[in-house]
Amino acid sequence: MGVPALVGGLDPRSSGRLSPVPRDPREIQLEIDSARESLAATLDQLTYRTSPKRLKAKGQEAVVRFLQTPAGKATVGAVGLLVTFVVVQKIRHRND
Repeated sequence: MGVPALVGGLDPRSSGRLSPVPRDPREIQLEIDSARESLAATLDQLTYRTSPKRLKAKGQEAVVRFLQTPAGKATVGAVGLLVTFVVVQKIRHRND
């Protein structure tokens, strides 16, 4: 059989390289180690970003910030007024 046809100018036996130069095993191991460290760092970052404790604290901080704004204070007042109204209605109609 002859030389395999070049696909897109690349030799299919060359692992994407332009020439079939053999690679040093140490170089390959260094690339694997580098990729492993990069993946580990990415995984650590994703774990930190999606930590339930961190997300809970972040949500609580957002709620506290909102409640300190005028719109937040108005919302709390409206909810308090609504709860008061419902309680008074239940008290007034409990003997009906």
